[in-house]
Amino acid sequence: MPDMIAPDQHDHLASYIGACCRAFSDRPAFVQDEVVLTYAQTWEQSGRIAGFLRDVCGVHEGDRVAVMLPNVPSFPLSSLAVLRVGAVQVNVNPLYTARELRHQLEDAEVAVIIACKAALPALLEAGSALIRTIILVDTVPGEYFGAAPPHLALIGMEEVLGSAKTLDEDWLPSPNGLAFLQYTGGTTGLSKGAMLTHANILANVRQFLSMGRPHFQSHPTTVLTAIPLYHIFALTVNMFAMFALGAKNILVADPRNMGGLVEQWARHRINFLTGVNTLFKAMCADERFCALDFAPELLAMGGGASVQKVVSERWAALTGRHIREGYGLSETSPILTCTPFDEQRFLGSIGRAVPDTELVILDMCGRQLGMGEVGELCARGPQVMRGYWRRADASADVMTSDGFFRTGDMARFDAEGRFYIVDRQKDMILVSGFNVYPNEVEAVVAEMPEVIECACVGRPDAGTGEAVCVFVVRKDGALTEQAVRDHCRTNLAAYKVPREVRFIDDMPKSNVGKILRRELRAMLFQESRAQGASAA
Repeated sequence: MPDMIAPDQHDHLASYIGACCRAFSDRPAFVQDEVVLTYAQTWEQSGRIAGFLRDVCGVHEGDRVAVMLPNVPSFPLSSLAVLRVGAVQVNVNPLYTARELRHQLEDAEVAVIIACKAALPALLEAGSALIRTIILVDTVPGEYFGAAPPHLALIGMEEVLGSAKTLDEDWLPSPNGLAFLQYTGGTTGLSKGAMLTHANILANVRQFLSMGRPHFQSHPTTVLTAIPLYHIFALTVNMFAMFALGAKNILVADPRNMGGLVEQWARHRINFLTGVNTLFKAMCADERFCALDFAPELLAMGGGASVQKVVSERWAALTGRHIREGYGLSETSPILTCTPFDEQRFLGSIGRAVPDTELVILDMCGRQLGMGEVGELCARGPQVMRGYWRRADASADVMTSDGFFRTGDMARFDAEGRFYIVDRQKDMILVSGFNVYPNEVEAVVAEMPEVIECACVGRPDAGTGEAVCVFVVRKDGALTEQAVRDHCRTNLAAYKVPREVRFIDDMPKSNVGKILRRELRAMLFQESRAQGASAA
């Protein structure tokens, strides 16, 4: 892995993408079912949308434009259009409720949003007075347009693409500005917008490619994009980095539809994909997926949450290679570390620091720790955000005096420079003064063949401070609480063994399939409060 990345030829994402589209003009860029966009068509159509945004919608450099779409061809077109006009893209989950939408749109002061019709009811309910234009990318019945308030213009994407508006081929906005407001998940309150510049994203693209080029240059790349593009991992790796490779990008709008995913895989012979642990686990459990003929150069990269050893082993048995892990956050564009692509083993490591990135482990007093010691992982590099949008206080809280970003993750490193995430700092469970890391408990429980999914959280306990509680989705209804505890007792120290085992039908998950421990903790907290009130 190189220590440094080469200087960039481009200072703006639009310049970079334009060069890629010209270099690979005739190649297919984005594919969904029967819809195919070449690189030339992607550039030309995004120019029309950009011209419409500027000349009809009144979007100027620095304005915020929201994109609220699943993985459909209109997402890359809209994203490129926003960047080309010099605006700042605000990525919005199309499944958001009106309350979540209202906060994000008003915080970013969004006036124009590009959305799908499924999101329209929540958008109208949110009632943000700032929004003046909604561009809908799919066919919408006429009565929808009559439902909008007088100040709000609803416009179909067909009208946008059919207009004569376009950008001059050589026109580029000013460099070095903001490219994205990437809102965090809001696990500790209202979500905050991480300010990501063009330089941040371009640096992270170069960092990823500096590690991956030897692999990718050996084979034409066909990438399966099942993680939502509004998630920073897919945005940087699946979309922006793949432009430089002239990759064919297969867009999957609903990864839960395993039949559709398998059909696309078989048709296009995928040789690169990114995913989360739950997606890889679901693939390995599906008979149709297991029957596929896998390309020998297939490379899978996991992120968003830890890849469990048992899942990587199943994947390797099926495809011939372990899953490579990447690690990062919205605030870091996102990649900070990656497993080297030529690594053939699964080590439970998030890999080494990507080029031009400094990582340190700090204790609670800010002192740097040594090899093998567990502390907070902190990072400094060109991919680290400018700060949180209009939150100088929150920005200061996550930065050290010498410019390191505090990730909030507990980690350690070994003699070969590999880093290991122990757990989220806020998820750590304290049992009678001993640290219990949920990832470790979950990895042990996940080894049981009767377990589909599991999640470990702490619950308040008068005797020990906190008690370990594990939630389990079971494949076999005969699995008992005692069997889970016995398995844990064989593989874990006594204080780590779950005091309580709960069987549930479904795990609460984020839009990318990440299990939401916070919702399980909230449920336990509510129960504790109710029991306290009843006792009183």
